[in-house]
Amino acid sequence: MIHLKSPKEIEAMRVAGGMVGMVLDEIGERIKPGVTTGELDDYAFERCKEMGVKPAFKGYHGFPGCLCISINEEVVHGIPSPKRVLNEGDIVGFDFGVIADGWFGDSARTFAVGQISPEAQKLLDVTKESLMRGIDQAREGKRLFDIGHAIQNYVEGFGYGVVREFVGHGIGRALHEDPQVPNFGTPGKGPRLKAGMVLAIEPMVNAGGEGVKVLKDGWTAVTLDRSLSAHFEHTIAITSEGPEILTLGKAKAG
Repeated sequence: MIHLKSPKEIEAMRVAGGMVGMVLDEIGERIKPGVTTGELDDYAFERCKEMGVKPAFKGYHGFPGCLCISINEEVVHGIPSPKRVLNEGDIVGFDFGVIADGWFGDSARTFAVGQISPEAQKLLDVTKESLMRGIDQAREGKRLFDIGHAIQNYVEGFGYGVVREFVGHGIGRALHEDPQVPNFGTPGKGPRLKAGMVLAIEPMVNAGGEGVKVLKDGWTAVTLDRSLSAHFEHTIAITSEGPEILTLGKAKAG
C-alpha cells in the first residue's frame, strides 16, 4: 500500500533529509587516502548523536554500521571497518539515513578518493546524471516505470549495466515502503504517480555487466565481473509543482 504524505509530513521528512544531505557533505570533505571506513562511520555516528537523531541503518536487520560504504567493485551495503583504508584512485559510495521524529531520510553518493581515472569519473558523472533524469520523471500523472526507464535508457547508452537486484523504494515512517522503484522498466507502466508520494530513487550502475553477487558477510554486494560500480540516491517528494529533492546538503546541489 502506497502512503501519501501531507504537506506537514513532507516538511518533517525535509528536516530528516536535510540532515542526511549535510552529513554526506561533511563525509565528502573528510575523504582522502589513508582514512579508514571505520573512522568515517564513527564520524557519522557522532553527528547523529549531536543532531539528536537515530542512524537509520545501524542495527537494521543486523547491519553493524551507520554508513554503508562500498569501494570500487562493491555495489552496495559494504560494512565499515577500522581496517579498511581508502586508497588514491578509489571510488567509494556512501549510503546514509537517519530517523528524525519518526521520519526517515535516505541518500547515497559516490566520491572520488584523490585523483581517479577518467573512466571512473565518467561512471560517476553518468550515474549521477541518471539519478537526475529519473527524478525529473517523478511527476504527478506519470507512471512509476517512467522513472526507471529514464535511468536505464541513459545509462545503457554508455554501455553500462543497471543493477536489477537492488531498487529504490517508498519511504516515510518506515525505511522501505511501497512502491519499489526499479532503475529499469517499460515507460507507461506501473502505478500512477500522485502528489504526496515520497520515493527514494537510487540508481546503481556498473561499468561492466549488470550482474552482482553478495559476499559471505551476507551484506556486501559486488559486481560479478569486478567492474567498478557507482551509486547515487535522493529522497524526493512528488508535489503538484513537480519533484522536490529532500536530501540536498549544505551546497543545495544534487
